Amino acid sequence: MDDQSDDFRWMQHALQLAARAEEEGEVPVGAVVVRAGELLGEGWNRPIALRDPSAHAEILALRAAALSVGNYRLAGTTLYATLEPCAMCSGAIIHARVARVVYAASDPRAGAAGSVFDILTSDRLNHRVDVTGGLCATAAATRLQQFFRARR
Repeated sequence: MDDQSDDFRWMQHALQLAARAEEEGEVPVGAVVVRAGELLGEGWNRPIALRDPSAHAEILALRAAALSVGNYRLAGTTLYATLEPCAMCSGAIIHARVARVVYAASDPRAGAAGSVFDILTSDRLNHRVDVTGGLCATAAATRLQQFFRARR
């Protein structure tokens, strides 16, 4: 399988996790951490259920991956997220030494992978992440828009 089809496959998995978040009444965001074609961790938004403001999909996926490999450093991994990571998640991604982030929809209000902030590629930090945005963006953005429209 080539890199693009791998990226699409893993983003589809993240989109399924976003649907799970939505089923639980959470903002529909999903994330997975992968290394060498192996799923290391997955997560979906759960701040309401867990009563934890840090329980974003990316954070939960990073935690699961770190437990899986027995190390908080996740060198050589790719994190796939259905929404551009926020500043908190981007900080955790940097500290975990994730090599690459692929996200679907941009977040013009809180995105920290280039939309509002550009934390992941900042030369002011000791680690930089390769970032690709826009994969399956329409599917992710549509789900988010429908979720918030139904809440109003």
